[in-house]
Amino acid sequence: MTLTVQQMLAAAEAVVPRISAEEAKGLVGRPDVVFLDVREPNEVAASGKVPGALTIPRGLVEFRADPNSALHDANFDRAKTVVAYCASGGRSALVLKTLHDMGYENVRNLGGFKGWVDAGGPVEKI
Repeated sequence: MTLTVQQMLAAAEAVVPRISAEEAKGLVGRPDVVFLDVREPNEVAASGKVPGALTIPRGLVEFRADPNSALHDANFDRAKTVVAYCASGGRSALVLKTLHDMGYENVRNLGGFKGWVDAGGPVEKI
């Protein structure tokens, strides 16, 4: 079966809850929450990121999240809530679906970084 991007996004959105910027603001800095920016480095450099967010491009997240990978990032912990975002919410939805499939049960999609900024979310410049 061949899937379209729209079908892949629909499947991800069916599994991954979306949260508002207001909800996410209350999670910043909590030790049981990891913010994940899956945009490309040039996007993050141009606009900044949620304070303390891991910046890992979408194509590397699985390798950083898998404890058995040589590229594992110790900030990933299946007991923590992972809140991801990108430019519009599509890449973050797909990443979070993959993380969910890898055993990360507490995943939330913040959507697009612009929504975070528009809601007055703090920004850490790189």
